Amino acid sequence: MASLLELASRPRVVRRALGFAVVVGAILIAINHGDALARGELDATRLLQMALTVLVPYCVSTLSSVGALREAVRERPDAGD
Repeated sequence: MASLLELASRPRVVRRALGFAVVVGAILIAINHGDALARGELDATRLLQMALTVLVPYCVSTLSSVGALREAVRERPDAGD
């Protein structure tokens, strides 16, 4: 079975995770930092928080995809049995 990193770095997994990270991350940034952004309060700490806000849905999507791929392999009947 492929390792976690091999599965997580597959182009389809990365594209899917990036899509979720952009959409969900933007929504979470608007919810959590929208008022500060509207006031122009953008410093290094807030940028780091915003980057982490986008990183979380990326990781969740990636781990979910890896889990689904691993389960699909486990459920596939072996041709040699």
